[in-house]
Amino acid sequence: MISDLTDIKLQQLKFEETYLHSFSAKSVNSMGRKREESPCSIRTEFQRDRDRILHNKAFRRLKHKTQVFISPRGDHYRTRITHTLEVSQISRTIARALRLNEDLTEAIALGHDLGHTPFGHTGEDVLNELMPGGFRHNEQSVRVVSIIEDLNLTLETIDGILNHTGKIRPITLEGQIVKIADRIAYLNHDIDDAIRAEIIKARDIPESCTRLLGGSTNERITSMVMNIVQNSMNRDEILMSDEILDSMNELRDWMFENVYIDSPAKAEEHKARRIVSELYKYYIKNPESSKSIVKRDDEPIERSIADYIAGMTDRFAIQQYIEKFIPLSWNGGGYNVF
Repeated sequence: MISDLTDIKLQQLKFEETYLHSFSAKSVNSMGRKREESPCSIRTEFQRDRDRILHNKAFRRLKHKTQVFISPRGDHYRTRITHTLEVSQISRTIARALRLNEDLTEAIALGHDLGHTPFGHTGEDVLNELMPGGFRHNEQSVRVVSIIEDLNLTLETIDGILNHTGKIRPITLEGQIVKIADRIAYLNHDIDDAIRAEIIKARDIPESCTRLLGGSTNERITSMVMNIVQNSMNRDEILMSDEILDSMNELRDWMFENVYIDSPAKAEEHKARRIVSELYKYYIKNPESSKSIVKRDDEPIERSIADYIAGMTDRFAIQQYIEKFIPLSWNGGGYNVF
């Protein structure tokens, strides 16, 4: 039986060696983990990373964290977890077409937003303003997998998570794929959600973009993915043609102007800002009020409170705000919100 299990692992390593491109990140050549571990009998190192992220509490909480629309009514709007799954799907499609390591790509994609706050980038902006040294969700994602949950991931996965946003290029092509797939995913699903919410209409999208990229979500994603595959084949970097990249950036600028900033989608943003801000200030004064605030000896209390708030779902943050700041009415059998 042990021999059979060993054969499973050997077959997977052989597949990577014989089928994956020479530019791919291969499990056998991984830079390793912070702490050495005995290898798994049947899984590669990057498969283990993927599984650890998928079974992690922080991953499950993404289902109740805002993507763009705060607490949307309706089952079809994206949340942070559906965004993550769409990034994973797009990333895996590109990786498979380019014969790169699909397991590493999936691990990075599934872990890239674990550090996102409640209420999306609004919550991130508030913590960035309040916490000494600032707050960035990609750095918090690394903190989740390395310290808070201590998943002991490979350095390749951690690098891809850290550099999925910002100016630094991930060290692996798999990480570079996730970096661009993240933008492809959120642009297209945010357009879809904004149309569903009747904030924009499909005909409002700039004609210069629809002419080049397509008029539907499927067409746009296909155009972008195909362009990446065509321009990255047998190359040591992940590229888009200048024409498609310029069009995607034009679409992104248009989305910021019409959806991401000062649109009906942001009508409740000021309330979300108040919730995160007031909770942070409350816990600074009363850190003992929650057993979930873990103070580490070598870190200031502000860091621990940011960890706690960043890990909250939207509805848990709202619940905490109600408990801390909203007067309750007595009904004879207990207290309730007015």
